Amino acid sequence: MSESKRGRPRDMEVDRRVLDIAAAQLVERGYAGLSIDAVAEAAGVAKTTLYRRWPSKDHLAVAVTARMQEADPVADTGDIRVDLVNYLTHIVAAINRSRSLGLVAELAAAAARHDDIGELIHGVFTRRNALVLALIERAKQRGELRADTDAVVLFDQLAGALYYRVLFTGMPIDPAYAERLVTAALDGAVPTGEMS
Repeated sequence: MSESKRGRPRDMEVDRRVLDIAAAQLVERGYAGLSIDAVAEAAGVAKTTLYRRWPSKDHLAVAVTARMQEADPVADTGDIRVDLVNYLTHIVAAINRSRSLGLVAELAAAAARHDDIGELIHGVFTRRNALVLALIERAKQRGELRADTDAVVLFDQLAGALYYRVLFTGMPIDPAYAERLVTAALDGAVPTGEMS
């Protein structure tokens, strides 16, 4: 009997409803305002149901972050400059959304405090970053970037600069800043004679 209970499939509709509500709470109230009790009540499920899936508020916030990333495709237009500006502009928009910055800071802090949360967050961003790294590798194959361009370092220069600027300097970010970042990074990576 207990085997059949353990083998019962997870109700994906419950997951969808809970993550929708949690995402709305994060946008409206920020990380500090995210409440497992309030999410459970709004979703019409028992708190134990949530805790079985997401043992803490941190786990739930990571799941929301992963879902938001999955819903935001990484476009490949065949022009690496355009694609990287577009990608960074999406990050800028997400960070600038109401209270999203607090979520970024809280997840970074949670990753530092708890190994299991750190592993989850690293997994989420590793999967997401792989899409962008593949974009850069395809640009190398097309000859848009030098063959010796280090895709990881190039991506770190871009995404890392955004988060550093917001989290540590407090300076604003916008699409124009994203474009300047890409231009600065690619000016040292495009093949000789193809710089614009």
